[in-house]
Amino acid sequence: MNADSPSVHWISETAAVLEAGGVTTLEKQQRIWALADRFRARSAVREVVPGMNNLCVEVDPASAGLEQLPDALLREWSSVAPTQRAPRRFDIPVEYGGEAGPDLDEVARHAALSPGEVVRRHAAAEYTVYFLGFLPGFAYLGGLDARLVTPRRRDPRTAVPAGSVGIGGEQTGIYPWASPGGWQLIGRTSVRLFDAASAPPALLSAGDIVRFIDVQAGR
Repeated sequence: MNADSPSVHWISETAAVLEAGGVTTLEKQQRIWALADRFRARSAVREVVPGMNNLCVEVDPASAGLEQLPDALLREWSSVAPTQRAPRRFDIPVEYGGEAGPDLDEVARHAALSPGEVVRRHAAAEYTVYFLGFLPGFAYLGGLDARLVTPRRRDPRTAVPAGSVGIGGEQTGIYPWASPGGWQLIGRTSVRLFDAASAPPALLSAGDIVRFIDVQAGR
């Protein structure tokens, strides 16, 4: 099978996952968003969960044709066009380095750049929210400068402060809650990413555009 060919597998008796295959790109994520919209419109569908290069669909166990779900996912994937959404834009202020970003020097070492250049590149990019996962409100952001791609920590932390900005492989993101985590922490923001009392509770959603603002610039 071609590395870019999609595949489908069952993860339960009523839920299947389509894996887009190949490298994650914005165009593929846009197709996943469009595919998610198609299946949400089906009355037999209970839940649709977009992920990184994949889509999970759960259907009512009493629905007719349950066994046809994998074929339906592959068929719709072959015809769906990327969703072109009018994105909301967010500027997120970040304090980089020091106590707020204890792994900034490690990212700089891995990239063979100065810490200041890491900050400059991270704050210069424009990021797209690919999907939400891991924690409520945690947005996986695509668009990281290739020089800043850094493996996750070998030993994850048992506690990462809320608002921490990190790099994990090819993605960057913000921890909305204090939680364990293995991403390389380069800064922190005071922006609240999730509020259960708000509607919707998550600040960011798929397709939104994010830029990070270095609050220390010009000091």
